[in-house]
Amino acid sequence: MTRQNVPSPEQKEQTHHGGYFFPLKKYITTLSDLYPAVMAHWHDEAELTMITKGRCTYQIQFESYEAQEGDFIFIPPAVLHSLSILPGEHFESETYVFHMNFLGAGTTDICAVRYLTPILKQELHLPNLIDAEHPAHRELRSIFEKMNQFFDEMKPGYELTMKSLLLQTTAVLLPYGTEEEAHPHLQEEHWFKLRIVVEYIGEHYAEELTIPQLASLCYFSEYHFMRFFKKYMGMSCLEYIKTLRLEKAAGLLGRGGMSVLDVSLSSGFSNLSYFYREFKKKYGMTPKQFIEAIPKGGLEPHKFQ
Repeated sequence: MTRQNVPSPEQKEQTHHGGYFFPLKKYITTLSDLYPAVMAHWHDEAELTMITKGRCTYQIQFESYEAQEGDFIFIPPAVLHSLSILPGEHFESETYVFHMNFLGAGTTDICAVRYLTPILKQELHLPNLIDAEHPAHRELRSIFEKMNQFFDEMKPGYELTMKSLLLQTTAVLLPYGTEEEAHPHLQEEHWFKLRIVVEYIGEHYAEELTIPQLASLCYFSEYHFMRFFKKYMGMSCLEYIKTLRLEKAAGLLGRGGMSVLDVSLSSGFSNLSYFYREFKKKYGMTPKQFIEAIPKGGLEPHKFQ
């Protein structure tokens, strides 16, 4: 098992985080003015992140969290989340992405039935932000440092240690969890519909997308859908689609090997002039200037968070 960085994912990630027998991977995320955000996405695995540099805003389901260096973020399975930084910020973090089944969710022992499976099914909600003032922060930091040590050394049996440390993480956060009753049913229904729409956009961003088409996925009127989307995503649906396309375009430009026209078309922009204008508005430079600003060796791709 080696650490790796992967390109920015689709809203429902197709990436497999680790192998079948050891579903755990470590990722390093770097955000800057060239890559200032990770669009909303979700995946079947949970993740534990420590912010190692800078500040950021996490959007996790329907809540926003301001986080900074030293803070921890826990994201349970199948939860929509995104990440962004302010202009001029440089952000770095370390993340362990793991499947709850690796810890024993889905089995029949008391740990699974009372704790792990409810977390997997989102019936038990652990805290998302653990900052320096949180009672669990000190112990969680100690656990995370041990995880880094054992994962980096990869000595025989490190898989057992990683599993035990993730179980310790769960135990440390459990006293601060909340039961499903604290989350209204209507909000869960809205989350389900929002996830359907975001997943669809992530799979079809390079194609023509319309508000009536997306509203029909939720069985909403166009007016209701536009209000619904902006309420929970903090931007209009059309703005979200444009931003996602620009993020995809930046990723393609960073990898090289494609003309600006091909990148434009592959990212869902049929009008090259419009693509140039919106790209410059977002990144402060034209696509060609963006390519010239990329460090030698290409842009370092980043994992979500």
